[in-house]
Amino acid sequence: MITQQLINPLSIVVVGGSNDITKPGGKVLKNIIDGQFAGNLYVTNLKESEVQGIKSYADPADLPQVDLAIIAIAARFVPDTVRVLAEQKQTRAFIVLSAGFSEESEEGARLEKEMVDVINSVGGSLIGPNCVGILTPNHHSIFTYPIPRLEAHGCDFISGSGATACFIMEAGIPKGLTFANVFSVGNSAQMGVEEILKYLDETFNPEKSSRVKLLYIETISKPEMLLKHASSLISKGCRIAAVKAGSSDAGSRAASSHTGALASSDSAVDALFKKAGIVRCYGREDLISVASVFMHPPLQGKNIAIITHAGGPAVMLTDALSNGGMDVPHIDTPESRELLTHLFPGSSVANPIDFLATGTAEQLGIIIDYVEEKFDHIDAMVVIFGTPGLFPVFNVYDTLDLKMKQCKKPIYPVLPSTLTAREEVAAFIAKGHINFPDEVTLGNALARVYHTPPPVPPSSELPEVDHKTIREIIDDNPEGYLAPEQVQQLLDAAGIPRAGEAVVKTADDAAIAAAQLGYPVVMKVVGPVHKSDVGGVVLNVKDEQKLRQEFERMIKIKDTTAILLQPMLSGIELFVGAKHEENFGHMILCGMGGIFIEVLKDVSNALAPVSQQEALSMIRSLKSYKILQGVRGQEGVNEELFAQVLVKLSALLNAAPEIFEMDLNPLLGSKDKVVAVDARINVVKGN
Repeated sequence: MITQQLINPLSIVVVGGSNDITKPGGKVLKNIIDGQFAGNLYVTNLKESEVQGIKSYADPADLPQVDLAIIAIAARFVPDTVRVLAEQKQTRAFIVLSAGFSEESEEGARLEKEMVDVINSVGGSLIGPNCVGILTPNHHSIFTYPIPRLEAHGCDFISGSGATACFIMEAGIPKGLTFANVFSVGNSAQMGVEEILKYLDETFNPEKSSRVKLLYIETISKPEMLLKHASSLISKGCRIAAVKAGSSDAGSRAASSHTGALASSDSAVDALFKKAGIVRCYGREDLISVASVFMHPPLQGKNIAIITHAGGPAVMLTDALSNGGMDVPHIDTPESRELLTHLFPGSSVANPIDFLATGTAEQLGIIIDYVEEKFDHIDAMVVIFGTPGLFPVFNVYDTLDLKMKQCKKPIYPVLPSTLTAREEVAAFIAKGHINFPDEVTLGNALARVYHTPPPVPPSSELPEVDHKTIREIIDDNPEGYLAPEQVQQLLDAAGIPRAGEAVVKTADDAAIAAAQLGYPVVMKVVGPVHKSDVGGVVLNVKDEQKLRQEFERMIKIKDTTAILLQPMLSGIELFVGAKHEENFGHMILCGMGGIFIEVLKDVSNALAPVSQQEALSMIRSLKSYKILQGVRGQEGVNEELFAQVLVKLSALLNAAPEIFEMDLNPLLGSKDKVVAVDARINVVKGN
C-alpha cells in the first residue's frame, strides 16, 4: 500500500546521508535540498555531526519521529535500522536505495524479507530496495539526474529499472516531454509497477491528475492488477504506454502442440496490453514518441496531412504512415486549388503539401488554416520544417506555436534541425511544445496509438456448461493428453459443436462404425501427436474395402493405439486453441486451421475470458479475414458461430483450469456451421 507519508511526508530522514555528493546518500540529500522540501529534514551519519548543513544523528534511535526514511547504507544494516524507525519513530514510508538484496544472493533475499515483514507489520510503504528513488512535487528523493521540472499535466512514469528511467528522461526532456511524478521500484520487494498504477487509479482526480502514464516493466507479476487499473485509468480518460522488456522466447521450452508453439509469454503480454488498452512500445525512443503523441489532442481519424518544405522527409513519413495503416489522402478540391494561389510557383497541395524550401511563415499559417477549416476529411497535420542555416526561423516556429494553440485538429511538429536551429527549437519547446525530430518514429507512433483499441469491457456471464461432467472428467483422469472419448465429452459438456466420431481397435469395428457414420469417412491414428507427419490421416474413404486396407496399415504406425473415424465434412479449415500461461491464466487463440496454421502463422489471441464481441474482434483482426469472408465465389464462414466457439471455450477453461494446452484443429466452417473435427487436450493438475 502507498501511504500518505510516502507521497507527502512532513519529515524525511536520509539514513547514510553524506557530504560526498558522488555517493547515493550524499546526492539524494542534495536533490531533496535543491528541490526545496518544505518539511523537516534529518540525516543519520556515524561520523558527522552536520551533513550539507543539516544536523546529523549518529544513531537512528536518537531521531525525532519521522514520516519517510531514505536509506543508503549497506544491506546488512538495513533491517535493524528499519525496525528502529518503524517501531520507535512511527516511520511509515521507506525508500531503500541500497543494493545487495534478493538481486544478489540468498542472504540478500533473507534480509529483504526481514525488512518487508517489519514494514508490513506497521502498515508502511516500501519503494525498492535497489532503486534510484522517486520524484514527486513534494520531494525529490532520488539520487540521480536528470531531475525534470515537474508539471501536473506531464507524464506519470513508473519504471522497474532506475537507470532506464534516467535514460528515458534524458531522451525525452530535450524534446519537450514533461513529467508529473517518477517512481523507480527496483526489486519491487513490497510494491511494483502494478501497485503504483493501482494507487494512481484509486487517487485519480480528473481536475489535477496527469492523464498520461508511462511504464517500463521487466516482470509482470500481477497481470490481473495491471489489467484492472490500466483499464480503469484509460476509461477515465488517461492514456498508457508501456515497454515490456525481456520479450525473447529463445529460452522457452519446446512445445508439443500448435497452440504451445504459437503462444508465448510475450504474446500473453500483447494480449494483456490489448485487453487493457495499453499501447505497447519496444524501446526508449519509441516510448518517448508515443508519450509525445499522447500529449496532443486525441486523433479522431486516420487521415493525415503532411505540410513540408522538404520532400524527402515527407516521403519517408508517408511510407511510415501507410505501412502503419494510416492514410495520407490525395487532396484535389476547389479549396486546394485556391490554396495553391497563395504559394510560390512549383508548390504542391496534393498531400504532402510541399511549399518549397523558399516557403515563408505566412504561407505556413495559410496552409494550416486551410487544412483546419476547409479540408474536412483531414483529421490531423504533421508540419516538417527545418533549416539549412541561411537565416533564423523563429518566425516560422512562432507561427506554428500560434496555430497549435488555435486549431482543434492535432498538429505534430517535426523540427529536425536540432543543431542548426538549436535556439529556435529551444524557444519553441520553452512555450510548452514537444518536438518530434524524426518523422518516421512519429509516423510509427501515430499508427500504433491510433490502432490500439480501447479497453475490453469486463466479460458478461459466460455461457452455461455442464460443470458436473467437466469436473468428473478432469478429476477422474490423470495428467497428460486425454483420450479421444474424454475430449468428446468435454466438448459436448461445453456445447462446442463437433463431428460425429468413433474410436475403434479392430477392422470389423471400423466397418460397423463407418456404416453408422456414413461414407465417406476420415481415418486418423490415435496416439501420435502429429498425425499427418506419420501418415496417420486418410481423407475421403468411400467404401469398406479401402477402410479395411487403410486400417491395417495405420494400426501398425508407431505409438498408435486405435483409429478415429469421422464423417467427411467440407468447409474452410479453422483453428482454435488455448494455453495456460503462468501468472496470466489462459490465453485463447484463433486463426486459419489445418496446414495453414503452420505456413501462415496468422493467429489472433486474447486472455480469457473472451466475450462474443472480443471474439469477433479477434477474428476480424486476422490477416486472412478476407478468406473467412469468402473470396472468388467461395462460401465464407459464419463468424458469429466461429466467435461462439471461442466464448464457449472460455467457459470450458473457467470450469477446468487444469487444461494446460488445447487444440481444436481443424474446425470446419461454412455459412451455417462451425464444427470441430479434431481436438487434443493436455491436462496439468494444480494449474
